[in-house]
Amino acid sequence: MTLAPYATMAAATRGRLHPEPESRRRSVFQRDRDRIIHATAFRRLKHKTQVFIAPEGDHYRTRLTHSLEVSQIARAMARTLRLDEDLVEAIALAHDIGHPPFGHAGEEALNEVSQDYGGFDHNAQTLRVLVEIEQSYAVFDGLNLSWETLEGIVKHNGPVGDPGNGRSSEIHDFNARFDLELLNFSSVEAQVAAIADDIAYGNHDLDDGLRAGVFTIDDLQDVPHVSTVFQDVAEEHPHIDRTRLIHEAVRHLIGEMVEDVLNETGQRLELANVQSVAQIRAFGRPVVAFSKAMRQKERSLKAFLFKNMYRHDTVSEQTDRGRTVVQTLFTEFMKQPGLLPVQWRDRIRRVEDSKYKSARVIIDYIAGMTDRYAMTQWKGLTNIRR
Repeated sequence: MTLAPYATMAAATRGRLHPEPESRRRSVFQRDRDRIIHATAFRRLKHKTQVFIAPEGDHYRTRLTHSLEVSQIARAMARTLRLDEDLVEAIALAHDIGHPPFGHAGEEALNEVSQDYGGFDHNAQTLRVLVEIEQSYAVFDGLNLSWETLEGIVKHNGPVGDPGNGRSSEIHDFNARFDLELLNFSSVEAQVAAIADDIAYGNHDLDDGLRAGVFTIDDLQDVPHVSTVFQDVAEEHPHIDRTRLIHEAVRHLIGEMVEDVLNETGQRLELANVQSVAQIRAFGRPVVAFSKAMRQKERSLKAFLFKNMYRHDTVSEQTDRGRTVVQTLFTEFMKQPGLLPVQWRDRIRRVEDSKYKSARVIIDYIAGMTDRYAMTQWKGLTNIRR
């Protein structure tokens, strides 16, 4: 397939922070993708919460399955738009790699308790994992990903503005070493990965919420466009069982969103007469987007899920426990860093006599935990205190 003129060309890569010979068999972006898949932090996503914490059922999403689903949706759109599919896939697979245990509740808790040490943000942590924390290679820390992959991951939510006092300052610190052009928009590939994330998590949370029984199909009357799709599927297949109905309806909803994005993006590209990736970065607004009508539908689904799922008593009880676990782990490890595993104690010794830097090591340790491991550590610390 011939790539579009606005696609990112692997042969024109801006390289890596640490120069190294490229593969004779794989493009730079294929190699990035493979390094991400083989990373320890990527494997840990298997047991990190999407919504339900350490769920008893085997069919609910985790950060890993979510990342795979984002990748699939993103690659499908990339092929239609004639983009570099390997770059899209690498960005999609890595975008959540910095998430701590217990989902957004864990992130909020870790940010709250670490305010005196720079706070916590999963986007900044993702970069930290990719350029420092992963330590598998002989001659460099991190995965040494290409400029284009790192740019797409860092700008997952758009351009990165002034650092202020938060964790984004770490992104700016890295940017001083490897300029990612933070104030510009990212490549079309990165924009596709970002909107695929929106499509995946809304619709798949809808699927999980129905399967978990936190709301019913009848409750979807509050989201007319979703309810209509469920009604259409039921009318077309009058004897369909509930499980198949949910799957078919969610499949249709995802398909509608993908088609909308492709149509809207095609119109924007044509009107702007974009002929290069440089024009994409300097365009001043995203070229990959929902139409206004679909954006409103997407927001109404998010509002429904926020009210009926994320704030549901069952979910809230789990997330409250997750917050407690994260806060306790940070407090206890700060008091007694000798309780850390030996390799993490060694890291603290290597960062000199600095409480700030020691705290960052502890934050890294907690952020890398799976839900189950965090619970095990918490129970162990609780028993020590008794």
